[in-house]
Amino acid sequence: MRAFVILLLGYTLSQFYRAFLAIVAVDLNRDLGLSAADLGQASAAWFAAFALGQFPIGYALDRFGPRRTVAGFMTAAVVGAAWFAAASSKVECLAAMALIGLGCAPVLMGSLYVFGRLYPPERFAMLSSLTIGLGSAGNLLGATPLALAAEAFGWRAAMLGIAGVTAAVALLVAVALRDPERVEGQGDESLLGGLKEIVGIRALWLIIPVTLVSYSVVIATRSLWIAPFLADVHAFDALARGNAAFVMGVAMSAGALSYGAVERLVGDPKRTVLLGSLVTGALFVGLGLAGHASGTVAVALLAAIGAAGLTYGILMAHARRFFPARLLGRGVTFMNFIFMGGAGLTQLLSGTFMARAGAAGLPPADTFAALHLAFGAVLLAAALLYLLAPARPAAEPVAPGAARA
Repeated sequence: MRAFVILLLGYTLSQFYRAFLAIVAVDLNRDLGLSAADLGQASAAWFAAFALGQFPIGYALDRFGPRRTVAGFMTAAVVGAAWFAAASSKVECLAAMALIGLGCAPVLMGSLYVFGRLYPPERFAMLSSLTIGLGSAGNLLGATPLALAAEAFGWRAAMLGIAGVTAAVALLVAVALRDPERVEGQGDESLLGGLKEIVGIRALWLIIPVTLVSYSVVIATRSLWIAPFLADVHAFDALARGNAAFVMGVAMSAGALSYGAVERLVGDPKRTVLLGSLVTGALFVGLGLAGHASGTVAVALLAAIGAAGLTYGILMAHARRFFPARLLGRGVTFMNFIFMGGAGLTQLLSGTFMARAGAAGLPPADTFAALHLAFGAVLLAAALLYLLAPARPAAEPVAPGAARA
């Protein structure tokens, strides 16, 4: 329980950092001249550093354990947050966001490593969903509370305060977290050797497409585009945008918490992920077709997307079934690389699209409709490929009451 609480604090900060840009976007445009494309690049820098950090982090988890790995990397987030608070240019913002992303990269993976080592596979999905659901409170902190703090003290002071909180959590991890015993095993224990083994697990190949897009389209909407969409299409002011982001964040947290119970009811992570992906894809299509009609309809659809879209924990539980214990750290971080690499790519591509659409003079309602329809289409296509993925390793027995795929 102690490890759960400690790592949950770190994951809450990670969620804050991946979502806060949308709320301070107007301030960054005013003070630093950052455009929509610049914001997309800044968010992509966070996700790119986060994703690339997964490879050394997976090796470090298997070799050194979560305490030193998480605490060590979190120092980069402290430096990055303080630098962001003092940034005076686009280049500084990009560099600071990359440092923050690298510092946040091991937090959830440390939790999943502990769950995978200490608990049976059938409890992994529930514990993962619980962590993601409760940790998504960071999304809430990056909505109305951040908007209020930025209005009262300025966005720079608010970010400096978050840097201090991050430093305190990193110190807590270093002092109070305890590592599971290290697993010894046969095989190539090097970073590249373990990665080669993981890539060679053919069952993952059909899981990867939905991994690449399922999280990325939801987090791009929440972290980057919800505020510009509501401002440009529905004329929401700063507080109203913060409240809408808060509502979507609450829905994401509640949805992630609920997915653990849904998976236990369905009895199979694959079927649970498939259902959630199809529903989320359909909701994005609905947002593209009807999201311009009214602000109320738009916020309701965004909240529904948040509630249905966080299949992350269950999808990770599905992939975890195929990893041997000695490669667990590298396995979960490889999958997280796909999740976060997809998120960074989506941020970058969507930012480029929005910039070009603006330069071409397209109406904001049409531009955002096209963006949301594209998000829905790619998610639905990935879900269809996921239908072909195996539900479990061939040698793994089916638990009583579990659904067969």
